[in-house]
Amino acid sequence: MIQYEHFSLPNGLRVYVHEDHSTPMAAVNILYNVGSRDEDENRTGFAHLFEHLMFGGSQNIPSYDEPLQRVGAENNAFTSPDLTNYYITLPADNLETAFWLESDRMMSLSFDPKVLEVQQKVVIEEFKQRYLNQPYGDVWLKLRPLAYQVHPYRWATIGKDISHIENATMDDVKAFFYKYYLPNNAILVVAGHVTVPQVKTLTEKWFGPIAAGADYHRNLPKEPVQTEARFLETEAKVPLNALYKTYKMPGRFEAGFHAADLMGDILGRGKSARLYQKLLKQRQLFSNINAYITSSLDTGLLVVQGNLNAGVSLEAADAAVEEEIEALVEEGISETELSKVKNQAESTLAFAEVELLNRAMNLAFAANAGSADLINQEAQKIQAVSVTDVAAISKQVLNKNNASTLYYRSKL
Repeated sequence: MIQYEHFSLPNGLRVYVHEDHSTPMAAVNILYNVGSRDEDENRTGFAHLFEHLMFGGSQNIPSYDEPLQRVGAENNAFTSPDLTNYYITLPADNLETAFWLESDRMMSLSFDPKVLEVQQKVVIEEFKQRYLNQPYGDVWLKLRPLAYQVHPYRWATIGKDISHIENATMDDVKAFFYKYYLPNNAILVVAGHVTVPQVKTLTEKWFGPIAAGADYHRNLPKEPVQTEARFLETEAKVPLNALYKTYKMPGRFEAGFHAADLMGDILGRGKSARLYQKLLKQRQLFSNINAYITSSLDTGLLVVQGNLNAGVSLEAADAAVEEEIEALVEEGISETELSKVKNQAESTLAFAEVELLNRAMNLAFAANAGSADLINQEAQKIQAVSVTDVAAISKQVLNKNNASTLYYRSKL
């Protein structure tokens, strides 16, 4: 159970405080309610580009990292299809440093053309290194538009095409900033050796003067129910043939999510999972195989992926995966299987909450999804899943017409 208190500023900034006086540290997490799903399809990659630009200095602080290094702080950020998240951990005695740094770049980001040019080059290089020049690196550039045809999840966070970042102008950047990087589109979580009155004073001092902007009302196209199986084949200089299968599933806080998540664990989490035991250990079709979920806020994906052993055809491997999936759907699962993956999920949850920063982040994620209380309902929702629930969700999710399959052939 993560205890917290909550207040809001007149400018719309929502603030959550989690006191933990067993540590001398503090975590300051600021979440902006913008991800790659909010981008124009002709200007993709902007949310991720902004993650980089926010470290390029503000009008008053040319070097964002330097003041943090002086007070023993660490910081980083990440972008997802659903949100952009920035965080700092530092000794609680130096808490105010994090406040004035985060508030300054929210209020007065440096729109220096040189910074934009440098960060464009950094992101373009990242695109090339991670997505184009790495074995299997372009998988999600192909899988997303295969699985999604309407929703903006159909492009990766890095963007659809390098040209979208190459051609970004300063006017594009400013428009994006003033639409999304606003106090009324942000959630601030402060956790650790802090008090609510202290955080309230610092928040009013540093964030209170920042003016609110126009409220952002998300109105994204809803991905229709998939009614036929989809297939794509590609090849590249990769070591082994690889198989990828995606199935649409409920969003992170929607009904059926936990049942689908646990079902995915039974299929492909770890060496005791069905796919590993049957297809890797017994039949030796794969050198590795697993299943996982994207945990997207909107309709997400359950993904099965594996690299094949030499000499095994993609058609045979795919048929074997289909056989195991069909067995789960037709025959169901046992109470023992379900109990095992529930215990694994609860252990993961408990270990995640040990770290102060994780607690701060999870509060922000839940608050952004609608209610911070959601984070304290996770264990209960996991335990509430029944064998019957898994049987029902398996028929919905693991439907052949709901599958998108990618054959990734090696041409070495």
